[in-house]
Amino acid sequence: MTHPLRKHIEEIIHLTDEEFEFILSHFEQIKKRKHQYLVQEGDIVKKEFWIIKGCLKSSFIDNEGKEHILQFGMENWWITDYESFVNQTASKISIDCIEDSELLYITAENRDALTAKMHKMERFWAKKSKYGRIALQNRVLSLLQNSAKERYDVLLNQYPQLFQRVPKKMIAAYLGVSRETLSRLNS
Repeated sequence: MTHPLRKHIEEIIHLTDEEFEFILSHFEQIKKRKHQYLVQEGDIVKKEFWIIKGCLKSSFIDNEGKEHILQFGMENWWITDYESFVNQTASKISIDCIEDSELLYITAENRDALTAKMHKMERFWAKKSKYGRIALQNRVLSLLQNSAKERYDVLLNQYPQLFQRVPKKMIAAYLGVSRETLSRLNS
């Protein structure tokens, strides 16, 4: 059976068996339980995570104690605090597991070493970065332009499985609405 990371990478670039083994040698696998943190606000983030199995969220708590969810992450998604990971500054967000999760991670040093030795991976991450910027731009535009109902419908159409895996209060925090408003949108 093909390794799920290889399938993921080969959506963008083709790999030989030797190339994939070389790539995989730069990663470590970890398991985390539900409610465990990968990143806590204030940490210096040293790792970028790829989700084999599970569901995670990145979020921050505002000055009034309200949680704002920036991103959910599920199988085959990448997640970290990219500002902290790239600049080695204190994280502004937390990332924790909504479900028991299995992940691969790569350190910044290993990622730099891998891309220096294997330019295919540099192209892979460049494309993933472009896709991530597009998704972020679309999310910001949706928050600015769309009604709560439109944002709800888009999320439901794009990621119906999320609604089976994530508590409604987290969906509300992601959409920027109250739990009560989410209940009205759902009816």
